[in-house]
Amino acid sequence: MAEPDLKKYKDVIEAKETLSAGEERFELWRNTIGLFLGPLVGLIIYLVPMPALSAKAHILAAILSWIVIWWICEPVPIPISALIGAVLCVVFGVAGAKVAFAPFADPIIYLFLGSFILAEAMALHGLDKRFAYAIMSMKLVGNSTARILIAYGFICAFLSMWISNTAATAMMFPIGLGIIYAMGGIVAEQTGKDVDPTKLRFGTGMMLMAAYAASTGGIGTPVGTPPNLIGIAMIENYCKVKIPFFQWMLITCPILILLFALLFFLLYFLHKPELAKIEGSHEYVQRERKKLGKWRPGEKNAVIAFCITVALWITPGVLAVMYGSDAPISKAYAKFMPEGVAALIGAALLFLLPVNWKEREFTISWKQATKIDWGTLLLFGGGITLGNLMFETKLAEIIGTGLLQLSGATSVWGITLGAIFIAILVSETSSNTASANMVVPVMIALAIAAGVNPIPPAIGATLGASWGFMLPVSTPPNAIVYGSGMVPITKMIRAGIGYDIVGGIVIWIGLWIMLPLVGLA
Repeated sequence: MAEPDLKKYKDVIEAKETLSAGEERFELWRNTIGLFLGPLVGLIIYLVPMPALSAKAHILAAILSWIVIWWICEPVPIPISALIGAVLCVVFGVAGAKVAFAPFADPIIYLFLGSFILAEAMALHGLDKRFAYAIMSMKLVGNSTARILIAYGFICAFLSMWISNTAATAMMFPIGLGIIYAMGGIVAEQTGKDVDPTKLRFGTGMMLMAAYAASTGGIGTPVGTPPNLIGIAMIENYCKVKIPFFQWMLITCPILILLFALLFFLLYFLHKPELAKIEGSHEYVQRERKKLGKWRPGEKNAVIAFCITVALWITPGVLAVMYGSDAPISKAYAKFMPEGVAALIGAALLFLLPVNWKEREFTISWKQATKIDWGTLLLFGGGITLGNLMFETKLAEIIGTGLLQLSGATSVWGITLGAIFIAILVSETSSNTASANMVVPVMIALAIAAGVNPIPPAIGATLGASWGFMLPVSTPPNAIVYGSGMVPITKMIRAGIGYDIVGGIVIWIGLWIMLPLVGLA
């Protein structure tokens, strides 16, 4: 069986993005144009009279236009753009420093901080890879290409519920390569011809499954992807409704299951495998699993910290089912053990559980913990700041009213459908986190202006912000698999458009069914 040359993909796995010369030129022009276009548009909006806006709302509109263009064109890192937005709000008098920077200490940020450290520990000790090989080596999976594709996608989706979609894709990427190269060797043996594994239809399907399943799985939990926590925070701030961890999973997990089934059929029939079975793939996975050896102390400790954290996260839902959400025990638990505190307890355990007591070596060190994505935390803070100020200055209300008149949508589900597809469209050209920051507050304001429940449109925009599948630049997982050379851009666009449209409709139908069942619509 042919072995994959993983060295040739080292840059892809580490850099998480490989672009052609033409794409690099496009990125250079996009960055350069955006660098000057952002402040120019901001200045024009500031100079144009807008009597419908207050002075602060007018200034905020100019700042927001500038920052949104920078989020889309990325002339500077997106987190820095978010920081600059908060700074400009202080400098031009939209808000004081305490108001502008308070969201950078929002409890939601600490929820993600704790989950980031937990995910880093899981990856550091190889726990995620052990889980992946355990699933892939099951007899039920065997050598069937269809079942391999399902199992591979399931692992990507499940991992992405707890770690970032980028990390999940990067971890599963070399496993997928091994299976694809195994199939290439078998096809060559059966046909007697040289076969380039990178040209296999099954290879394209596997690579797209890694990226798409990881992005799909992220919607399943509040910590699965940044837009979820942004949406939850904005719903709590602007709608005064808190969505607990367990309740979010009740809403999204049934939708996730349906979306994953849809994804499998889409990718399987668009990229029909050359063979029904890959003889030797099961043995390849078993061999790789044996290389991991016995469970190490670090893996055990990471499992303990992770399970304790998840238990603390879902306890409010269990208490609500047993005693009711208004029961004293439910309220007391919510007060003393919010999700952010639970995440930090799990993260703190990693610094306390030893892997070598004599050497005072613990599950994770501070040096290792600092490798988490701090930029996303800064982007959270900047996005919440701009969102808060949009509501305080009434800018969001005016934008929402204008969009309402333009769209003609009046019903809550009509607005929700629009919110989903607007967020999808925006996410194709900018990061999903930036998309959520841009779209969710506007959709909440639009729904309020229409006099309807703002929660369905807000959740629709939140989920839609994670739904960018058409281009390599839409999200890092797409860029990772595109860099493998197994995914032609035309095939990514073909599959991405289909999944964007059908997935958006499934999300809308799923919310229409699930939100009334949990009392949010």
